[in-house]
Amino acid sequence: MTEMQTEGQSTSELIGQFGVGFYSAFLVADKVIVTSKHNNGTQHIWESDSNQFSVIEDPRGDTLGRGTTITLVLKEEASDYLELETIKNLVRKYSQFINFPIYVWASKTETVEEPIEEDAEAAEEPEKEAEDEAEVEEEEEDKDKPKTKKVEKTVWDWELMNDIKPIWQRPAKEVEEDEYKAFYKTFSKDSDDPLSHIHFTAEGEVTFRSILFVPKSAPRGLFDEYGSKRNDYIKLFVRRVFITDDFNDMMPKYLNFIKGVVDSDDLPLNVSRETLQQHKLLKVIRKKLVRKTLDMIKKMADDEYNEKFWKEFGTNIKLGVIEDHSNRTRLAKLLRFQTSNSDTVLASLEQYVERMKEKQDKIYFMAGTSRKEAESSPFVEKLLKKGYEVIYLTEPVDEYCIQALPEFDGKRFQNVAKEGIKFDESEKAKEKREDLEKQYEPLTTWLKDNALKDKIEKAILSQRLTDSPCALVASQYGWSGNMERIMKAQAYQTGKDISTNYYASQKKTLEINPKHPLIKQMLNKENAEDQTASDLAVVLFETATLRSGYQLADTKAYGERIERMLRLSMNVPLDEQASEVLHVSAFTVSACDINSAGCVH
Repeated sequence: MTEMQTEGQSTSELIGQFGVGFYSAFLVADKVIVTSKHNNGTQHIWESDSNQFSVIEDPRGDTLGRGTTITLVLKEEASDYLELETIKNLVRKYSQFINFPIYVWASKTETVEEPIEEDAEAAEEPEKEAEDEAEVEEEEEDKDKPKTKKVEKTVWDWELMNDIKPIWQRPAKEVEEDEYKAFYKTFSKDSDDPLSHIHFTAEGEVTFRSILFVPKSAPRGLFDEYGSKRNDYIKLFVRRVFITDDFNDMMPKYLNFIKGVVDSDDLPLNVSRETLQQHKLLKVIRKKLVRKTLDMIKKMADDEYNEKFWKEFGTNIKLGVIEDHSNRTRLAKLLRFQTSNSDTVLASLEQYVERMKEKQDKIYFMAGTSRKEAESSPFVEKLLKKGYEVIYLTEPVDEYCIQALPEFDGKRFQNVAKEGIKFDESEKAKEKREDLEKQYEPLTTWLKDNALKDKIEKAILSQRLTDSPCALVASQYGWSGNMERIMKAQAYQTGKDISTNYYASQKKTLEINPKHPLIKQMLNKENAEDQTASDLAVVLFETATLRSGYQLADTKAYGERIERMLRLSMNVPLDEQASEVLHVSAFTVSACDINSAGCVH
């Protein structure tokens, strides 16, 4: 210390040189004895019970030659620290990557060869004589060798505990691929090779070295208690001394699968681990770790990314788009979706934009519980027929993810289940559409003001339907059928949330297809006094509700209306009730096999 002060160095630099946790020994020991010998001095003993200490010249003389031994007289309740495995585990956890070798005096069982004593040899049964000359010659040679036997013995020796080198301290170009794989398996306890890794040194406000890995498979229970579970996959070292892996926010929640090590010389060792977690430099480290992680993921080959990474961690990237505002643009480039362009190959948003039609200014998407549901929706009929590519969102988190993205590459997103779908049209087509709107104005007015008065916001002619008679369309700020289903399925949903109730109660727009025969027929039937026409309108509305992904408010009434329509189509009186007496019509079935010969009817 005197030499360091003379040279102008701070005594705080001693921390980490011999262990700031020295005094923690008294947590488990009643007494600590330090025996030390300088090269040019005499051997001394320092002894303390934490209340007082003494220093004496060692009466045993020079037993060390040079160096220091520390002896702990353990408390009774700390007897676990006498167990060899406890000591080994502590060294492996906190000092595995210390540059200086750490040995533990341990026993092991070895098999050794020992000569057989003559008395024991004489007691053994003599070997059988060989049947041929070759075996006789071999026996003659064996007789010249001393007789031995294999014996298991317990051997005590010093066992090296920190034989794994901190490869992050070496330049990345000097580390072989096999070394990364071996290191990953050792520190992560994973039996598989990593999917990818990045090795870098960060400089600036804080300097640190790091190696980050993407595991081949998602850890078990990846989304259990998402957000509340601490990330223990990133291990923080300070000057190669393990500090902690118990972090709340070393990595953002959506990157909770990343494994790796971070080693910095700039972080203090003379503070508690709890205080260190609040250190301002950790925020700088976190920011750089996220950027490097996203760079690593982005550099994966397309096949490896789509077939392996996205399958395991695609949901994490979507959650990142929702949660990480500062990296949203980077994360958006990592998204992959099913689209109408291919049944098997996933597409990125960049690929979608590259394939957009010349005058297309929006990215079209349709959400559903499955691809089959999405691609059979009435909302995509005209888009697909015109050759537009539609993104299919089939996971519950997908629609949240897209809603968090205001745009991508200057193109805004358009939910095709909501209003706002418009197509380029010629002047002639525009005039024809306007004529149809005037022609169908009586029907749309009747639907809005009479037949569906309390059920819809308005009724208009659709530009998106080609085969279906009608569809129920949400406003730009309303819920699609898929989103409404997700929200109502939330475990915490009680029906008392004002915001939820507001969105759920929003009326939708009924779009009708003027080219459909049912709609053409309704144009001639709209009449406030015609109950059949009103029932038909309501049934069409409720059917459109179901096909558009929404739930019916009154399924009983829907069933009754369907029954009424069936009665009319089958000429069954509307007021006829179910009969108490079962009348069987003259319909007979042969008791024998109709295909067998000799069957009589």
